[in-house]
Amino acid sequence: MKLKAIGLMLVLAFAIVAAGCIQSEGGGTATQTQEITIYTGGTSGVYFPLGSKYAEILNKNGVKAKAVTSGASVSNAKAIGDGTAQAAILQNDVAYYAYNGLYMFEGSKIPNIRGVAALYPETIQFVVRADSDIKTLQDFKGKKVAIGAAGSGTAVAAEQVLKAAGVWDSIEKVNQKFSEAAQSLKLGQVDVAVIVSGAPTPAVNQIAVQTPVRVIPIPDDVLSKLKDQGYIFYVRQVLPKDTYNGMEEDTPTIAVKAMLAVSADLPDDTVYQMTKILFDNLDELHQVHAKTKYISLDTALDGMSIPLHPGAIKYYEEKGISVPAELKP
Repeated sequence: MKLKAIGLMLVLAFAIVAAGCIQSEGGGTATQTQEITIYTGGTSGVYFPLGSKYAEILNKNGVKAKAVTSGASVSNAKAIGDGTAQAAILQNDVAYYAYNGLYMFEGSKIPNIRGVAALYPETIQFVVRADSDIKTLQDFKGKKVAIGAAGSGTAVAAEQVLKAAGVWDSIEKVNQKFSEAAQSLKLGQVDVAVIVSGAPTPAVNQIAVQTPVRVIPIPDDVLSKLKDQGYIFYVRQVLPKDTYNGMEEDTPTIAVKAMLAVSADLPDDTVYQMTKILFDNLDELHQVHAKTKYISLDTALDGMSIPLHPGAIKYYEEKGISVPAELKP
């Protein structure tokens, strides 16, 4: 009987210790030894190498993490929603749609997605052949436009911008992915290819070698209309004239931002450390890709489209960065 009693006491003691480990500062269910799964993107893009390097740096600094390839922004938001991922890199517009239950997330909003940092611009590019007679968005009327894959963030961005420009209903729409759209543009099967990606985008660079291209400017009045309609995630960007073969002048356009998001269920101290480690190791992250050199503490809240995680807020406030009230959950 004594042995059974001792055994029972040991079991109870273990259960109490385990329960204490499960309780976290942030009120979530993750333990401090939980491995953070970071959803990224395809191996040919920027998200995967950036996420992999970030996971490597987190591990070196005491936060267990692994980066996995994925279908990028939309699937990454869904993975945070169902708990498959605890962190992800995704576009800030897609994060906004997920949090608010819009477009591809209508009826399936993801209220537990939280922001950590805006990373770098992903440019809205309306690409035409350099010899095209299309000079402005108004010239799109009656033209065949590859607007992105059906249900994609690119297709949504194309619709928003072209509606703001007043030409959405007058174009012939073609649903194609980046690589397909670029090839269709090269072959003259479409007049315009819409690309939402860090520039220069490989799919465009590949065709520009033999088929020079231009990017159509997005004027201030269109950006103002987008902002007035509540699309807070768009930011101004100017593409240098040497971005693609065929460009002859710097071109004003707009961009969404790649951003790091996490689950609201992660403990505050874990996300604080993740944020600190991100900005303490920018030199390493800047080596990953030409686009990652834009990651900066100075622009970490530019285009932030969803509430921040409290752990990230703590870090920014310690750095003397004022966090707007609308970004506090």
